[in-house]
Amino acid sequence: MAKKTESTFINMFLSLFIFTGVASFALAGVYNITKEPIAKVEKLKKENAIKEVIPEFDTIVTREVALPDQVRPIAISEGYMDGIPAGAAVQTFSMKGYSGLIELMVGFDTAFCITRIEVLQQKETPGLGTKMETPEFKEQFFGKNPAEFRLKVKKDGGDVDAITAATISSRAFCDAVQRAYDTYKKEGGK
Repeated sequence: MAKKTESTFINMFLSLFIFTGVASFALAGVYNITKEPIAKVEKLKKENAIKEVIPEFDTIVTREVALPDQVRPIAISEGYMDGIPAGAAVQTFSMKGYSGLIELMVGFDTAFCITRIEVLQQKETPGLGTKMETPEFKEQFFGKNPAEFRLKVKKDGGDVDAITAATISSRAFCDAVQRAYDTYKKEGGK
């Protein structure tokens, strides 16, 4: 019969050290394997969102605008059809979501009216804040010019019907759209 190893501090320390080392290397390996495919999927999602929110175009020019009061840059992609401006897609964000960051792609036509909005990223409460992705919520913004349409929920004196039981998510959505409009009007709009 084999002799049982005595539990000592050194044995426990070595066992935990080996276990965490193996787990760390495995986790790093999985991260390295999945990093590139995840980046490709995110890039494809952004490209598809641009195609969804800008009216028909044949050329696109993208640039990032870093404003001093922003925590991250805002990307403006201007679409052209035969050299004539067709509209723009503004990749915007808000940190005011119930679960923090939400990212949107907001489309504008040449008169600064909202054409479409696509949600790129959000981690809001399932069944509540996630309803920001539904057509019923997003469509109330379409065709509206933020110069006249107040991008605040009605509870705050605006024109937006908030998602029931998800006012914080609705406010964050409005904040992101307002940020897109302000940035595009100031930095990108011709």
